[in-house]
Amino acid sequence: MSNSTTLTATALHGLVQDGRAPRLLDVRTPAEFRTAHIPGSTNVPLATLREHRDDLLPHLGADTVLVCRSGARAAQAARLLPGLQVLDGGVNAWELAGAPLTRGPERWDMERQVRLVAGSIVLVSGLAGVVVPGAHLIGTAVGAGLAFAALSNTCAMGMLLARLPYNRGPRPDLRQVIAELRTAA
Repeated sequence: MSNSTTLTATALHGLVQDGRAPRLLDVRTPAEFRTAHIPGSTNVPLATLREHRDDLLPHLGADTVLVCRSGARAAQAARLLPGLQVLDGGVNAWELAGAPLTRGPERWDMERQVRLVAGSIVLVSGLAGVVVPGAHLIGTAVGAGLAFAALSNTCAMGMLLARLPYNRGPRPDLRQVIAELRTAA
């Protein structure tokens, strides 16, 4: 259990407009960050944050808000960094609130990629099951994995897809990230 609190997109947008913007730490993949992010946010992918938690922690204060697409990965990051806030609903909620985003080249977000891969596996294994007895059980296993992902609020398939070159992009330089965090303080 973390000591984190949530902050609504409307409340965060109000702080930004009033010139009291907190430090924003976006924990999505570099590719997702390049597609669209909240202006002024710093990208530290969840995997990097896990690896360099002790290096980053001294540069983060209670005014730090963790951001991802929907809030799930930010909540995971909050368990690693207790006491920080999570943007409720993530970038999706921020955009729905009419707040500005810095946009880059369009890419498929992780959830869409998971739906494509999982759906394709289920479709192919179902069709193969007509010819190969038992092949349909692969789709059953994928369905069980998706159910577990929903119940645990984690996604093994998403974590695997995040490692593909399409999703990785350049790995953030830890020194540069820490310099950005110092500047934002």
